[in-house]
Amino acid sequence: MTTSRAIQVFLVDDHRLFLSGVRAELGQHVTIVGEANDVDTAIQRIRAIKPDVVLLDVHMPGGGGRTVLQAVHESHPDVRFLALSVSDAAEDVIQLIRAGARGYVTKTIGPEELVAAIGRVHQDDAVFSPRLAGFVLDAFAGEIPPGVGSDDPELDQLTTREKEVLRHIARGYTYREVAGRLHISVKTVESHVSAVLRKLQLSNRHELTAWAAGRDLL
Repeated sequence: MTTSRAIQVFLVDDHRLFLSGVRAELGQHVTIVGEANDVDTAIQRIRAIKPDVVLLDVHMPGGGGRTVLQAVHESHPDVRFLALSVSDAAEDVIQLIRAGARGYVTKTIGPEELVAAIGRVHQDDAVFSPRLAGFVLDAFAGEIPPGVGSDDPELDQLTTREKEVLRHIARGYTYREVAGRLHISVKTVESHVSAVLRKLQLSNRHELTAWAAGRDLL
């Protein structure tokens, strides 16, 4: 089995101070073979170095981590990616995993946990922060309606979060129950429901339920 010190890791983050901190924490556990703080440089250097694992920030100018991942996978599909982000939004997690990332952890993770996550990704395991794992399981089990690539233009105009709220409301959950299940505020649920009704040109939750039932979203 490969030791963690032998794993070649490339770092991508547009915050230089954070990048320095990660390099200092990981340097004695894995081999840091390069770093970049913008999308174009990251793509160029990763393709040249071909590291084992790329520790990838999600939100960066110029397209973000997803752009880096997709560009590298076109020419080097064996490079593994572990997303490291401040964002714990379901849409970010699902987009990165669908693009090919092997894992997604938040920046609240401890150094030892991060080293362990890198090791698991290197072994081709999937790694997620506990709360984020639920998003992925739900998405690929059909709990979150797959708007990306669907043939329904009405459904496609909704965001991932709006689809989540739509499905829960259509199933009969109260606003408070939806807020608890999705870890958001009741006011946010109300805002999403209003947006869904407006986009779908519906008047109330009864029409919304009928709309969802007609598309087998319940």
